[in-house]
Amino acid sequence: MTLETLSETNCFGGRIGFYRHASSANHCNMQFSVFVPPQAADGPVPVLTFLSGLTCTEENFMVKSGAQRVAAELGLMLVSPDTSPRGDDVPDDPDRDYDFGLAAGFYLNATQPPWSTHYHMYDYVTGELQDIVFDNFPGDRDRHGLTGHSMGGHGALTIGLRNTDMFRSLSAFAPICTTLHSPWGQKALGYYMGDDQETWKIYDAAEVARTMPTDRYSKILVDQGAEDPYLAEQLKPELLEAACKESGLPLELRIHDGYDHGYYFISTFIEEHLRFHFAELGR
Repeated sequence: MTLETLSETNCFGGRIGFYRHASSANHCNMQFSVFVPPQAADGPVPVLTFLSGLTCTEENFMVKSGAQRVAAELGLMLVSPDTSPRGDDVPDDPDRDYDFGLAAGFYLNATQPPWSTHYHMYDYVTGELQDIVFDNFPGDRDRHGLTGHSMGGHGALTIGLRNTDMFRSLSAFAPICTTLHSPWGQKALGYYMGDDQETWKIYDAAEVARTMPTDRYSKILVDQGAEDPYLAEQLKPELLEAACKESGLPLELRIHDGYDHGYYFISTFIEEHLRFHFAELGR
């Protein structure tokens, strides 16, 4: 698979780059970013993939989170893909709403036309992205963690819980914990998946958590701001908490007073997430 380098530069003794490749999963060009820490000069390093939220691209996490300093200290490679397929042939929401279409792929495989031709972010993250990252960068495929924010937190939880052979650690920032009961999720999955809500359950974090075996992760870390304007209507962490109690999954849900939904919140707690993943991946 041919990889096109868009830009690269040094960062905290490591190297950060932005890349493009032709995607067979999404039938368009896809972009992603990678931070390679300095320790990779001595051999493969553990990897943390970050899935971004609505309106974001492969740039937001790398530019705004401040994660590279601690990742360079630990020797942790960071990967962040774009949030949806893009291109002249890729359909978008005709009303140009921010919560559907381009930059709102919801990390699922769409089954309804016209979205079903391109919107295969689940297959992209779990298959094609894995191969292109580990074929081209010095990451250790056996030490791979997953995290994300908002829509990307939904993606991290549903993908991480369904692919425990692929990911050894799991966390999220302000995730959409249910697509069945969130207006964002209801809109997106209604278009992408159709009216049969039974088909939505594999892309609902709470529903997936309810049926998961308890021995896959030693802990799942979720941070949530108490002043998040989307907390009550869209995110609903209480449903994830109830599902994990039902299944026995070891969820640590932390609610932080005074924090909202944005990158000030993420940048405050990203160091704790990086250290959490590094410790889990070293086990």
